Amino acid sequence: MQDAMRRGILERAEIKALAKLRFKAHYWPMVAAAVIPALVVLLLGATYVGWLAAFAAGPVLQVHAALFFLLCWRGERPQVASLFQNFFDGFGRKLGGMLWAELKAFLWSLLFVIPGIVKALAYSMTPYILAEYPGVSAMDASVLSERITQGYKGDVFVMALSFIGWMLLSAFTFGVVHILYTGPYMNTAMAGLYEELMQNALQEGRITREMLDGSPPVL
Repeated sequence: MQDAMRRGILERAEIKALAKLRFKAHYWPMVAAAVIPALVVLLLGATYVGWLAAFAAGPVLQVHAALFFLLCWRGERPQVASLFQNFFDGFGRKLGGMLWAELKAFLWSLLFVIPGIVKALAYSMTPYILAEYPGVSAMDASVLSERITQGYKGDVFVMALSFIGWMLLSAFTFGVVHILYTGPYMNTAMAGLYEELMQNALQEGRITREMLDGSPPVL
């Protein structure tokens, strides 16, 4: 990872090794946490009127799952039921924050494919910020995500790309490997990367504690 020693960020291999240890220590709950959000959205969307509920619940469940795997990364053992705890608290903020980030990435993609990919990487930490810092507004969450990934979007891309072999194996097994291994393992590693990038951004002053408490970022 570029400038890893100077910036104090764990190497990608170190993050993945620790993520694997966390996953093995809390295996079945983490498998369930990776599967349940997708299953809920699928079941909701199966009905004629349920698609609207699925559209609203999906992004919010993604935020709750981000917090679940972040806690697992930190060595905690959250219950699967925590995916639904306080589900409607700040519902509009969580839904709006996720949709706003996706909309901005989509609009950038209209310019060409590459800008859309770059912005998608920049906004990839939005669910963690929405989950961990309830004082951050829906619109500011993606701004802060862009700040913590500044100079590290390549690292986010390479982290995701490093799972390509597992993703192909998952496809060959009709998703079985993804359910039982790849999904929760990757989610934990991405949570670990978020943690490292956030701490680095705080150290370098790209983000302040006041911003995380709800003060608007200075442009």
